[in-house]
Amino acid sequence: MSKTVSKSRTLYERLGGYDAISAVANDLLPRLQGDARLARFWQHRGEDGVKREKQLLIDFLCSCAGGPLYYTGRDMKTSHKGLKISEGDWSAFLGHLDGTLQAFHVPQAERDEVFAFVESTKRDIVEV
Repeated sequence: MSKTVSKSRTLYERLGGYDAISAVANDLLPRLQGDARLARFWQHRGEDGVKREKQLLIDFLCSCAGGPLYYTGRDMKTSHKGLKISEGDWSAFLGHLDGTLQAFHVPQAERDEVFAFVESTKRDIVEV
């Protein structure tokens, strides 16, 4: 029996794999932390906690994009509960995400897939 090789690549592969997704997270988080509207989410956080959060973000993105990583963090609703993330916060986040993806020259088709996925998490993240 011959094995058929699928020509369709996962979003993870099309984004460049772990290293590319890690580079995006390394660019995105400082953008978010440096935004006066969003900085409050990282105030009073230790360096180790921020590093752990970044690694969880990388694992989450890699896993959801079809990569070989397993996300071990909490679900989006639990991990964002009580943060009082508003529509304005969400819009600011999306602006920074778009800026990061553009800075890395991510093609429009892949950017659209990333945004569709991110939008699917909104109901579990935005509270007010």
